[in-house]
Amino acid sequence: MSTATMPITLRSKLQPFLALLRQQQKAVLIVSAAFSIAVITALALWARSPDYRTLYSSLSEAEGGNIISVLAKMNVPYQLDSHTGDIRVPSQQVRELRLHLASQGLPKSSTSGFELLDDEKFGLSQFNEQINYQRALSGELSRTIETLDPVISARVHLAIPRPSVFVRDKSRPSAAVTLKLQPGRVLDASQINAIVHLIASSVPGMSTDQVTVVNQAGELLSGVGLAAQTQSTTQLNYTQRVEKSIQQRIEQLLRPMLGQHNLRAQVTAEINFDRQEQTDERYQPNNDSKQQSIRSAQRSQSELNQQTAQGVPGALSNQPAPAAQAAITDEKTTHAKSKDATATAKASPLQVNSESTVNYELDKTVRHTQLSTGGIKRLSVAVIVNYQENEQGKEEPLSTEQIEQITGLVKQAMGYSAERGDSINVVNTRFTANELDDDAGPWWQQPNLISLALQALRWLVVIIIATVLYRKMIAPALRQLQQAISPPVIEPAAEKAPTDPTINEVARKAQLRINAEQMSQRIRAMSENEPQVVALVIRDWMGSEL
Repeated sequence: MSTATMPITLRSKLQPFLALLRQQQKAVLIVSAAFSIAVITALALWARSPDYRTLYSSLSEAEGGNIISVLAKMNVPYQLDSHTGDIRVPSQQVRELRLHLASQGLPKSSTSGFELLDDEKFGLSQFNEQINYQRALSGELSRTIETLDPVISARVHLAIPRPSVFVRDKSRPSAAVTLKLQPGRVLDASQINAIVHLIASSVPGMSTDQVTVVNQAGELLSGVGLAAQTQSTTQLNYTQRVEKSIQQRIEQLLRPMLGQHNLRAQVTAEINFDRQEQTDERYQPNNDSKQQSIRSAQRSQSELNQQTAQGVPGALSNQPAPAAQAAITDEKTTHAKSKDATATAKASPLQVNSESTVNYELDKTVRHTQLSTGGIKRLSVAVIVNYQENEQGKEEPLSTEQIEQITGLVKQAMGYSAERGDSINVVNTRFTANELDDDAGPWWQQPNLISLALQALRWLVVIIIATVLYRKMIAPALRQLQQAISPPVIEPAAEKAPTDPTINEVARKAQLRINAEQMSQRIRAMSENEPQVVALVIRDWMGSEL
């Protein structure tokens, strides 16, 4: 038999069977089959439907329309959220579609940057040039801020005063920034400080005090307390880094000996953030004469001598001396006498004054000490160690020697100092049975397992509904079809043999009951297959009785 004649042959075989069915039975079978197929097909498509992820969110109507038109041309299924305006596409195509739309310049940014200066018209006034430059700078700053992960959109308003040749009329520029953040996201002090410095560094002459940052809820993010908040955040981050560093050193040292999951360590550090400056100036006495050094010396001496009057009083004493004459006495004797007289006069002064001033260098020590901030004031370390397994595989506590050994290793790792007042506590206890690594969560919270469970649940719902539809609708219709196609064969009653008086009365009654049942089945089948004939017979019976 050729393949071309197979449909014709099957149709010829099914036509007699379908003709035997009642019109009502055919309708029930067709409706049941169509409904079951439609439900199963819809559930199968639902189970195979992809997981949709957000392609773009918070788009304007114009940008959303352009993206939807491109997706429709690419025959990419998408979903549009009527409340938020988010465009969702299958998760497997999110990255590919973003790259493809970016190559076409979508979504277009609503802010304009320095491209405004590309189409400058001839004869433009200086005021318009200044306004265009200010708009372009604001747009570029908005684009830069929007690249931050928590920020959806940003608007920058610049107030740049006109330059003046007078010093007293000069004013500093200022800026106001409005941020729209992602739902549930906030900016910490360091990020706000980064935005403030970004704006201040982009505008000449602007200081950080002249920048104001506000979020979409109208909350002031920058201000006077930003510096103190930033400093507190910096100190907290530094403390956490110190604690984390010491904790990692302790765990890395003890893991080879105790195991990966058999210890936990926590460190609390007290950091001194006080800034101290100290200046010492000391003077030491100059007791050692050999090490003395003279800076300056001054000496002075004066004598007061009283000279007695000589000669004869009167006018003759004031006359000049006569001419010298030859000495009568010996010259040596005369010179000796005059010398003795002079020495006698000098040997007896009336008053003598002597002054002496000596300045020595003083020993001076000047010491300027500036203590650095961030020094560790005190460390507190707590370590919990799990029970260890013995040779028989049973858990048992550590011995005192092992605890002391672990304590010594922890002291070396943390840099223990008794002068600082450091404290350490090592506890040996049994961990719980379901203690896992801190980085790994429970199995029911794993994203991959959740996705597989949802997919399996979808197919399970499809199978259950398909089974119910088959048992409640398809199977009964198929049984009715089978009974209608192959009715029970009723053999004609055989001619009765002559009654044998020896037949048992019980067997005769059983035979009569079987014959009655066969006759009733034949009549029932005839009434189902040929209702017109049965109706004619009943009408004849009623007419004969009348």
